[in-house]
Amino acid sequence: MRRALQLAALGQGRTSPNPMVGCVVLDASGQLVGEGFHAQAGRPHAEVGALGQAGARAEGGTAIVTLEPCCHHGRTPPCSQALLAAGISRVVVAMVDPDPRVAGQGLEQLRSAGVEVISGVCGAEARHLNRAFIHRVSTGRPLGLLKWAMSLDGRTALPNGSSQWISGPEARAWVHHLRGQCDAVIVGGGTLRADDPLLTSRGLGRCEPLRVVLSRSLDLPPQRQLWDQDLAPTLVVHGPEASLQGRQLLDQIGVERLELDPCTPVTLLEALAQRGCNQVLWECGPPLAAEALKQGCVQQLAAVVAPKLLGGVAARTPLGDLGLVDVNGAPQWDLQGLERLGADWLWLFNNSPGEIHP
Repeated sequence: MRRALQLAALGQGRTSPNPMVGCVVLDASGQLVGEGFHAQAGRPHAEVGALGQAGARAEGGTAIVTLEPCCHHGRTPPCSQALLAAGISRVVVAMVDPDPRVAGQGLEQLRSAGVEVISGVCGAEARHLNRAFIHRVSTGRPLGLLKWAMSLDGRTALPNGSSQWISGPEARAWVHHLRGQCDAVIVGGGTLRADDPLLTSRGLGRCEPLRVVLSRSLDLPPQRQLWDQDLAPTLVVHGPEASLQGRQLLDQIGVERLELDPCTPVTLLEALAQRGCNQVLWECGPPLAAEALKQGCVQQLAAVVAPKLLGGVAARTPLGDLGLVDVNGAPQWDLQGLERLGADWLWLFNNSPGEIHP
């Protein structure tokens, strides 16, 4: 099962809206005869790849799968039927698929056909691997990760707005890699105007994320890096009050836009879930970051702390007003990891006890 989990992780960043799945097939004597993983949405599932590699040697053997085999017709045929057709006699799974189209029915189908089924092997590791998929299926929203870089005194920019670069090259490379694991990266109009970000993985990810700008009014500059979509797609989300001039600008330069009413972090995530996003990265400024937190759109925090002091009473901090009136009412976050990135330190937090950091 641990080998199957390793295989499943090879699909990271490419399988959404599907989960990451790995499969190992053993013949009747217990010898490894096939391996497979789900490489991309729309392509064959892990079981099909492993069975194809095993061929006739799969008959009477065992399939070890990180997730319950699907039993419904989607872009690909049901994996439960493929296992039965191959003559597999035993199936070992790490976890039941939370997708209501499956949700135990795949395992029941196998049992009804006389296949021995064992479930729960390395279940915690499997749930960690697909935590974003599980979150989207159970809540209807992608898993949200909020990231920022700051100085030792909690500043994200100088009073004059200068912020490049607070963190070092190792920390920035980590962020580029992280983007490649996410389906979308979200910023607000203020970040777009002030920083003109590119928001790509700089080639460190297998796929580039959807770059999303949340701007209720569409008060946006005509020249920005995000408008060039040769490297990655861009989506601008706005409210019904958005200016006609802003709408026309985006239409003229060929940037996709989506109107939401109301236009909030919650409705944005619901729309991104409909587009198949399992995990999103918030790289926004203080006001939008605070709104995302208040609306329950952030499940994980990643704070890069640089060994620098910026000072300044008016210097920018990571978050806007959270509406707190009592320190005792501040939400608690669980420290999940601490990692050295060059001269900087990466602090990872989760708001769900027991979860594992990304």
